[in-house]
Amino acid sequence: MASLAALLLACVPPVTSSAGASSPEPPAAAPDFSTAEAGNPIVDGWYADPDVAVYDNRYWVFPTSSRPYDEQTYLDAFSSTDLVTWTKHPNVLTKADVSWARRAVWAPAPVQRNGKYYLYFGANDIQGNSELGGIGVAVADRPEGPYRDAIGKPLIAQFVNGAQPIDQDVFVDTDGQAYMYYGGWGHANVVKLNADMTSLGQFPDGSTYKEITPANFTEGSQMFKKDGKYYFMWSEDGWTGPNYAVSYAISDSPTGPFTKISRVLAQDAAVARGSGHNAVLNVPGTDIWYIFYHRRPLSLSGANDRQLAYDRMTFNADGTIAPVTMRVKDNFDDANSVGWTTYGGSWSTSAKRYEAGASYGGKALLDTNFSDFVQDVTVTPRSAAGDAGVVFRATQPNTGTDGYRGYYAGISGTGKVVLGKADDNWTQLASAAVTIRPNVSYRLRVEAIGSSIKVYVGDALRISVTDTSYSSGANGVRVFNTGAGFDDFAVAHR
Repeated sequence: MASLAALLLACVPPVTSSAGASSPEPPAAAPDFSTAEAGNPIVDGWYADPDVAVYDNRYWVFPTSSRPYDEQTYLDAFSSTDLVTWTKHPNVLTKADVSWARRAVWAPAPVQRNGKYYLYFGANDIQGNSELGGIGVAVADRPEGPYRDAIGKPLIAQFVNGAQPIDQDVFVDTDGQAYMYYGGWGHANVVKLNADMTSLGQFPDGSTYKEITPANFTEGSQMFKKDGKYYFMWSEDGWTGPNYAVSYAISDSPTGPFTKISRVLAQDAAVARGSGHNAVLNVPGTDIWYIFYHRRPLSLSGANDRQLAYDRMTFNADGTIAPVTMRVKDNFDDANSVGWTTYGGSWSTSAKRYEAGASYGGKALLDTNFSDFVQDVTVTPRSAAGDAGVVFRATQPNTGTDGYRGYYAGISGTGKVVLGKADDNWTQLASAAVTIRPNVSYRLRVEAIGSSIKVYVGDALRISVTDTSYSSGANGVRVFNTGAGFDDFAVAHR
C-alpha cells in the first residue's frame, strides 16, 4: 500500500490543507539508516501491505493482518519515534466498526486532514458488481483510532475499467488536491477526492475514473512526488508466489501517462522472497527515503507467511530509483530478537545485545541462505573458557553441540580464534593465537567466497583456508562452554 503525500514533500514548500494544517515537522532525530538496522522483520507477527504516515513527530505503519480472508476482520497499527522501537496499537479498525464489511479487510491507507485522521481500506474481496464491498473510508480523532466508518457504505463499490476496488493509495498533491490510486486484477484507476475526503470529485472532462494501468500491473498502487515528478509504483506477479515484486514509472502529471521504467524491489534468494506491496517514506525535512514492504521468509511458502520490512531507497542523478538491496543487519537496539530462531542454550536481549548463556553449542540463526558473503558481528565472551562466534552456510539445524551442517568461527578466552565445520560432529580446520579477554568486545568477520574462507579478528586476517564441504546456508551466532554477548550483526553479498 502507498504512503501519504504529505510525508513526501521534503523537496517542495509546505502545503496547507483546508483545515490549515501544514505538512509535518520531522521527528527530533532523523533516522539515517542503510536498512532496518535493528533487524527485518521490524515487528513480530504476520502482516502485509504496509502504508506509512508521520503524525505528531511519530512514524506510523498501518498493515494488513496476514491471515486467511475470513480472519482478516481487523487492522492493527504500529508507531515509532525512531524507526527502531515500535509500539503496537491493536484493533484500530474492526469489522464491527463497518456495517458492510465482513472479511478481507485489506491495505489501510492513512491521511490526516480537516483536523481528522482518515483510514481508507478494502473489504470483502468482491468478485463482481453484484457483491457488497470495495473501498471504504473510516475516520478518527487520533492516529491510533478507534476508526469508524465515515459514510456507512463503500466509497468505491464497483469494478470500473476492469479494476477490482482494492489496494488504494491516497496522495495529496502540493496544490492540495487529493487523489486515490487503486486497483487489482491487472487494472489501475485514479480518482479525485473532494475536500471532505469522503466523496469522489470529477476531472475537467466530467469523468470520475481514469484508467492509468502500466505494463505488468497487478495491484498495490503507490504514488509519491519528488522534485516535481510523480512516481507511480505497483506490485506485479502473484502475491502468493516468490516473484512478487515492485515496479515504477515517472510522469509529469499525477494522472500519467505512466510507462514502466523497471523493477526496483524483487526477491533475493539469500534473504527473502515475495517482496512487494510497498509504501514509501521520506523523512520530513530530509532527502532520506525508505521503502516499506512485506516479504516471505525463505523457509516458508504459505500464502499468509508475510512479514513487514523496510530498506533504504536511493535515487540516481537522473531521478530514477536505484534497485533496492534487502540488507541483513541486527544491532538489537529494539531489544528483541524477531527473526532469529534458537537451537539449544538460553537467549535474551538486554543492553541492546543478544545475550547467550553458557551452553555446549547453543546457537541462533537467521532464515538466510548466503553463498558468497561477508559476515560481521561484535562478540563479547563472558568467561575465559570455551569460545563464541558465528555460524555460516548452515543447514539442518537442531539442538546439540554440533547439531547442524556448516561452518563455525569463534574466539576463545584461552587465546585463540578457531575455524571448523560440523555435521553432528566437529572437524577443526584451523586455529590461530590471538589475545582475547572476558567481557571485552571483539569484531569478528568471516569472508566466504567459493571454497575460500577467511576469518578476521578486528582488522587482522587470522585464518585463511580452502574447504568445499558446504556452499550455502543460514547465518547466525553460537557459543560453546561460555556465555557471550552479540551485537552489530550483519551479512552482505560478496
